[in-house]
Amino acid sequence: MSDGRETIRLDKWLWQARFFKSRSIAAAVISAGHVRVNSAPVSKPARVVGADDVLTFPQERQVRVIKILALGTRRGPATEAQTLYDDQSPPVVKAETNPRFDGGGRPTGKNRRDMMAARRRDDPFALE
Repeated sequence: MSDGRETIRLDKWLWQARFFKSRSIAAAVISAGHVRVNSAPVSKPARVVGADDVLTFPQERQVRVIKILALGTRRGPATEAQTLYDDQSPPVVKAETNPRFDGGGRPTGKNRRDMMAARRRDDPFALE
């Protein structure tokens, strides 16, 4: 770049910052057009990025918004990788997917007879 700032390939930075397990996976996501750099869609893994660039990309079931703070020199441990970026993603709200067991189980014969009697009382057209 002509402004003199240090830059690195986008796929390499995403790999070094441990967002993807391999550079080829990062390159595939970029090539598919799922990554934005400063709100502009990117389709080439060789796109250069530097400090203060903002990346938006999907990861698992959420969309990540990342501001680059520094460029890495290697793919180090996770604690080192976390110093390369500032995560600006909205917090993930985890909804409970399965209903809780209420302990009731299957209704007994008496429960079914009581439910049918209640329906007959509520239905004015029921034949008795």
